[in-house]
Amino acid sequence: MPIPRPNDPKAPATAKSDRKPWKKKSPVEVVLEQADKLKAEIAELEDELKAKRRQLQQFEEAKKIFQGA
Repeated sequence: MPIPRPNDPKAPATAKSDRKPWKKKSPVEVVLEQADKLKAEIAELEDELKAKRRQLQQFEEAKKIFQGA
């Protein structure tokens, strides 16, 4: 029988990891968690969109100045 190498992905994991133990979730919990993740992602994208709109407004104002001169 071959000796498992430390970098062998097929080798059994004998080292203790710092990960949390796996906890089975119900389908309801999974859906609610996904909904929360989507809400957070949408909020982040909305903030990014607001920043881009402000930047566009500044460029539009600069454009008016350059065309007026």
